[in-house]
Amino acid sequence: MNELDGRVAFVTGGASGIGAATARRLAAEGAQVVVVDRDGAGAQAVASELTSAVGVALDVRDGDAVAAAVEQTVADLGELSIVVNNAGVGDLRPLHTIDDKLWHRLIDVNLTGTFNVMRAALPHLVASGHGVIVNNASVSGLAPTRNEAPYSAAKAAVIALTKSGALEYGPQVRVNCVAPGFIETPLTIAFQQFPDTFEPIRRGIPLQRMGLADEVAEVIAFLCSPRAAYVTGQTIVVDGGLSLPQAGTDEALAALFERFSQG
Repeated sequence: MNELDGRVAFVTGGASGIGAATARRLAAEGAQVVVVDRDGAGAQAVASELTSAVGVALDVRDGDAVAAAVEQTVADLGELSIVVNNAGVGDLRPLHTIDDKLWHRLIDVNLTGTFNVMRAALPHLVASGHGVIVNNASVSGLAPTRNEAPYSAAKAAVIALTKSGALEYGPQVRVNCVAPGFIETPLTIAFQQFPDTFEPIRRGIPLQRMGLADEVAEVIAFLCSPRAAYVTGQTIVVDGGLSLPQAGTDEALAALFERFSQG
């Protein structure tokens, strides 16, 4: 028997990257998965790979559409007990150059989209008696990254929203968060295309590489499972140790150590 047999999971941003990897992982554990993405064809393509899965075209910024999709899920599949909020979008530019349109896009997808899905799903998750939400934040929500001010702010707010959900809806619902670092997904495609630009970052990561979407999906699957039955309100960092080094000091300290160790 699989850990998630009989559970229904609603995974946003499921057409690619961490969302697609998560949909596959939850399905492998027996869950019926609703793969949600603004790219409806992509969502359906992922769903077609899985047993008992459906693909749904949905823009998480549209609260009414989200509510309708959640209600349809419950009507069609009988319940909803797992939600993975993975839909997200990024951008890279200095704060003073960000116009209103871009600001609202980054906040609306990354933060308001997460809120919309949580709001629509929570009554059903409470009713299930064993509801789980896992929100995808970022290490940028814990330590802001240069030129990602709106993204970092939105992800920090997702972490706060996660804690609020855990406080308000336990014990029926557990709400946790993952904070990935550099993961091979469409959001990091530039680094994958130009590996030399990633090299300074790689040197600062204790595990010395970019992470894989499947590795984040494994952590999400754990948080969705009974194995994490006493875990709620937490942010699990999945970054290969990226957030451990002190920026700008590691290489200098290593050089000093080497000099002094040589006498």
